[in-house]
Amino acid sequence: MRTLKHPGGDPSLREAFLGRVRGKVLLLLCLMYLITYIDRVNIATAAPFMQKDLGLSNTELGLALSAFSIPYAFFQIFGGMIGDRFGPRKVLGIVGFMWGLATIYTGFATGLLTLFAARLALGFSEGASFPTATHAMAKWLPEERRAFGQGITHSFSRLGNAIAPIFIALLIGVWGWRESFWVGGVVSMIWVFFWIAYYRDNPKDHPKITPKEIDELPSYQTSARLHTAIPWKLLIKRIAPVTFIDFCYGWTLWVYLTWMPSFFSGHYGLDLQKFALFTTLVLVAGVVGDTVGGLFSDHLMRRTHNLRLARRTVLVIGLSGAFVFILPTLFFANLAVVTISLALAFFSLELCNSVLWAIPMDIAPRHAGTAGGLMNTGFGVAGITSPLTFGFLLDQTGNWVVPFAVSAALLLVGALASLRVKPRPIDVPEADLVDGEVGVVR
Repeated sequence: MRTLKHPGGDPSLREAFLGRVRGKVLLLLCLMYLITYIDRVNIATAAPFMQKDLGLSNTELGLALSAFSIPYAFFQIFGGMIGDRFGPRKVLGIVGFMWGLATIYTGFATGLLTLFAARLALGFSEGASFPTATHAMAKWLPEERRAFGQGITHSFSRLGNAIAPIFIALLIGVWGWRESFWVGGVVSMIWVFFWIAYYRDNPKDHPKITPKEIDELPSYQTSARLHTAIPWKLLIKRIAPVTFIDFCYGWTLWVYLTWMPSFFSGHYGLDLQKFALFTTLVLVAGVVGDTVGGLFSDHLMRRTHNLRLARRTVLVIGLSGAFVFILPTLFFANLAVVTISLALAFFSLELCNSVLWAIPMDIAPRHAGTAGGLMNTGFGVAGITSPLTFGFLLDQTGNWVVPFAVSAALLLVGALASLRVKPRPIDVPEADLVDGEVGVVR
């Protein structure tokens, strides 16, 4: 039996982050996740107005919604490699400035072509963001807090999902849909300034780090050596099942991120304020789900000392629960019933998110950016196919049942695939693998 070494013991969650440099680093990453998701999902709230203003069909709108994920999907691995090679400080600073510009450019769209180009640019610039942020967390967070770190950051991304409809609707009501994108772009650039000013790629290099905080991290996380050879064959073999699960998870998530406002607007005839409110009520459930999933997985790991059980259990519960709760949308038309069902399904779905992102750090902590990029390629491919397929099925059938049924089927498949996940580390030095500590690898 082998375990991952934790020199600093197991401090409480409050002690692990409050007043620590890692707590402020995690806060900056939380804000990044919040901003990037507002920038990528603001189009969903603006979609009914953009569709009318630019003269787009449902299929054309679906194509525009999918455009973000084309470069996003294919830049995941390369973006993660760049983050591993050059470090999160520089890479997130550059791509943050780029996605701010792309968001501003979206507000200047004049038709399908320019809108498509703007979303392509946004997907390209955000493609490296989450894999690189995963590398940052792999350097700064103790091993027993990885799922929590991924959970709380993705909770902020879901908070971005939740507040975007109301926030964007407010901006649209005051100014217009174009101005809503301009505001988002400026906020992104402000974040870049604070990130570059505060973050350091190696925890030891931060001027405010304490010896105690350094001692709580395994030695390989504070090593000055930032880049080592990538064990591609073993990494791909271990990550591939997680990538497939991420695709199944991502398919339904993209339905929530891109089509939910249009669903409440088109299917129930709600006006701007009402469909924004109902969308927010559904998406806020994901804020809770992300944090709960991360805390539950880390709790299971500390209680059972079984990393595989801690990760698999949350994935199976989350995807199975989302499958069960999304079924009422296929059989009931009552607005209240459907809204509650969609919220419960989204809560269950988001239990998985922190675990999906923690597993690459478990498997390859030295190459967490590359591993995270490999995993999140599944989400990117789902982002290409899900919004477009959803719009196509909606045009062909004239109802919302068939596209939601496809999502339900993929959730069930993903739950079954979760039984094959093996989160054993492949690149942790033997010196850091000792008996008697937290995080047993089985």
